Amino acid sequence: MYDIILSFITAFTLTYLAIPSIIYIARVKHLVDEPGERRSHKVSTPSLGGIGIFAGIIFSTILWTPFEIFGNLQYMLCALIFIFLIGAKDDIVPMLPTKKLLGQLIAAMILVFKADVRLLSFHGVFEIYNLSYGVSAALSVFLIIVVINAFNLIDGINGLSGSIGTLICLFLGTWFIMAEQTVLALISFTTAGAVMAFLSYNFRAEIFMGDTGAMIIGMICSVLTIKFLELSAVLAIDSPLKFTAVPAIALGLLILPLFDTLRVFVTRIFRGRSPLYPDRSHIHHLLIDSGLSHVQATLTLVFVNVIFLFLIYELQGLGTIPLILLTLGLAALLSGGLYQKVRRMKRLHNKPVQSDT
Repeated sequence: MYDIILSFITAFTLTYLAIPSIIYIARVKHLVDEPGERRSHKVSTPSLGGIGIFAGIIFSTILWTPFEIFGNLQYMLCALIFIFLIGAKDDIVPMLPTKKLLGQLIAAMILVFKADVRLLSFHGVFEIYNLSYGVSAALSVFLIIVVINAFNLIDGINGLSGSIGTLICLFLGTWFIMAEQTVLALISFTTAGAVMAFLSYNFRAEIFMGDTGAMIIGMICSVLTIKFLELSAVLAIDSPLKFTAVPAIALGLLILPLFDTLRVFVTRIFRGRSPLYPDRSHIHHLLIDSGLSHVQATLTLVFVNVIFLFLIYELQGLGTIPLILLTLGLAALLSGGLYQKVRRMKRLHNKPVQSDT
């Protein structure tokens, strides 16, 4: 337990002290994110905050993880380093999406085939339980890549991606502590510490995390979620840590990045555009357009994420599939209502309404 507390403090302190130097170097070398039509910021801002997050996580994890339980953590750190290199390159000199996707694929394969981070079961969804190795590996690689990109896509306003990542890490980290999974708990709280230190600057719009930070958070959250699903499956029926609708709980944790990504992709395809076509149709953009500040929009979405998680926890008796359908339906209803509100506001002020939301 002391190792976990010290890892959190170390990651927070190192990242907090590193960020000012990163900001200074980024400004001197003009490594900044410029304002633009699809941007939510108005001034040039350093976008290398992910370097500070990575430094805090990697240093603290290696320093405080007991050697005798290091296990497959070496492979997870290899995947983390690979994602860091891809993100840093893209933040400095933008990469082609296909090259970035290839890099994510390699990192995901390291996690699946070397660290054995795999989804082994559907937990009874569609009456499917155990998965064959091939299906398990392919599905796990796909899920890891989806979550990595989902966090990257919601990183459009100050604090959002980091705050959702912190929420997930704190929730799962606490669960891992109670389940006596020291390594996973340490990774969770180390990540939370590094990201919280970054957020103290990001909420003041002094620096962005860039693709580096968003992909690192996405990768770690995907690993923690898969481990949570599989460890839950082997708990005793009468364990106080046992959830009766584990996949729904996992969806509740990731509801914002996953639903927003699904929603944006579907609407873009419906409008005859590529799902990768950039625009301002994300939920956080709608909240900004409704008149909220960055901080207000972020806090609103984090609060909504917490409410979803609480409702799913309280309604576990409904079963996994009904809960998943209820969650997606409620998310669609809320986002649809927000879109209609923004549309009315723009019409009232004679502003054009985007047709791709």
